[in-house]
Amino acid sequence: MKKILLLLFPLGLFAQVSTWSETKPKLKYANTIVVEDLQKHITILAGDSLQGRETGKPGQKMAANYIANFFKEIGIPPYKYNSYFQKFKVKTVKRYGKWKWDKNGLLEKMLNNNYIRGENIIGFIEGSDLKDEIVVITAHYDHLGIKDSLIYNGADDNGSGTVAIMEIAEAFMLAKKEGKGPRRSILIMPVSAEEKGLLGSKYYAENPIYPLENTIANLNVDMIGRIDSYNDNPNYIYLIGSDRLSTELHDISEAINDKYINLELDYKYNEEDDPNRYYYRSDHYNFAKNNIPVIFYFNGVHADYHKPSDTIDKIHFPKVEKISRYIFLTAWELANRDERPKLNID
Repeated sequence: MKKILLLLFPLGLFAQVSTWSETKPKLKYANTIVVEDLQKHITILAGDSLQGRETGKPGQKMAANYIANFFKEIGIPPYKYNSYFQKFKVKTVKRYGKWKWDKNGLLEKMLNNNYIRGENIIGFIEGSDLKDEIVVITAHYDHLGIKDSLIYNGADDNGSGTVAIMEIAEAFMLAKKEGKGPRRSILIMPVSAEEKGLLGSKYYAENPIYPLENTIANLNVDMIGRIDSYNDNPNYIYLIGSDRLSTELHDISEAINDKYINLELDYKYNEEDDPNRYYYRSDHYNFAKNNIPVIFYFNGVHADYHKPSDTIDKIHFPKVEKISRYIFLTAWELANRDERPKLNID
């Protein structure tokens, strides 16, 4: 009996160490996402000098260059012609136009057409043995610009999501440099023109740089730095869409939270009859329309939503840090497991 115990003990210990050694790297890289770096980036992106980052305006171009330069600094290569930008030009209708008489004497409204020029930023981190499959992580970096001489800084909407995915990109690149890179490729893609109607992500979905059929999931981060009126502590996040197309994606997300993070995952806005219709109102929807499983991370609206008062001083940075680590660990699991999340079968 004693001999059997001596044989079993090393086997049990080996199993524990093996599990620990597999867990240790991803936690190491998740823990590189820290408040200080998040604050550094958002101070630039949501500062007055970027003039509210309205798509097509100088502030949005400055934000795009800042993010692209960061990708270069951390070692992500340009994806095409030494550029990080997927440029787009989209035609939009102005809501109100001029009235005139047509040739038949009838009064008709002439709508003014307008073109918006924006950039999605492509941060492609190539995987290893499953590199042809891709996890896409998005956040819109544009906001509302300047209105009536007031700067709409958009610190929460969506400076918070933008800096989160920048730091997630750095964590994955650090892992890759140390020989622990993901099996699947990771596309970190800050998009613009979300505030104009999800136009940047729509353009990518219609003009994908990497095949949509190889995209296994989209994790979209839009407002994670504040606390809404329904919560009296910051340890929550609303998840939207996680089970709509793949229950397995939902289960993976839940398991990662239970094991490592312990956030309160709230599905209030995930109901199909939710009158707010948030599922249709951020960039993940352009992936969901193409049958790609999605998770939308969202802190809910607050009194400063779409107002000049959405400023850096109101951001709860420990919350941004914790949620960013959660998203990184979810992406890590998706990138490294043997199978892509299975789609629900009707």
